[in-house]
Amino acid sequence: MSIFVAEIVGTALLLWLGDGVVANVLLKESKGENSGWIVITTGWGIAVFVGVFAVAAHSGAHINPAVTLGLLITGGIEAAQVLPYMGGQFIGAFIGAVLVYLQYLPHWAVTEDPGLKLAVFATGPAIRNTVGNLISEALGTFALVFGVLAIDGPFMDGGDFGALGALPVALLVFGIGLSLGGPTGYAINPARDLSPRIFHQIAPIPGKGDSDWGYGWIPIVGDFAGGALAALVYIALGRF
Repeated sequence: MSIFVAEIVGTALLLWLGDGVVANVLLKESKGENSGWIVITTGWGIAVFVGVFAVAAHSGAHINPAVTLGLLITGGIEAAQVLPYMGGQFIGAFIGAVLVYLQYLPHWAVTEDPGLKLAVFATGPAIRNTVGNLISEALGTFALVFGVLAIDGPFMDGGDFGALGALPVALLVFGIGLSLGGPTGYAINPARDLSPRIFHQIAPIPGKGDSDWGYGWIPIVGDFAGGALAALVYIALGRF
């Protein structure tokens, strides 16, 4: 399996399960309606484990452009690999969003609040503050990328990542959600937010409202900035 295809598959699984748990909690008449933040963060942690474990042997399972950027800066991948990695991630995230839409097809019409429908696909701030939201996303992504590099960075260049790497990274994402996710909903992944937001924009979701592009740049700029800073700090500390 090529890097490009592996990243499509891994990221699609990540978004299918990750956005799926949000849909389960937020959409009306779902069996999981109102089950809360703990369910969402747990579901996202499991989604990361599944996405990583599924394709780790084929691509190293970055499944996140911020992680790919961090590994480029640290020398874990070559510049020529960035396009297949990131292209696969953004495409896979879009596919995952489509699958969530189909999974919950009857529930869009009975959910009246357009904000809940958008929240299934894209993140948004608890308190809208551009500087604060940008800092929160950057710090959350810093924690993710620095943690990934410290846990298993040398093995994420297309080599054998495997279960021993997948589980700590899943727990890391679970912890970020529990501890740092409140201000912005912790995108910590540009593909996770941008591609599903694009799908929300074009999908035939009844009563969906707008896609909040005024906020949509923050999970991109903040996440890439946090990932790059994490890599630079990791290098400065001697790549422990």
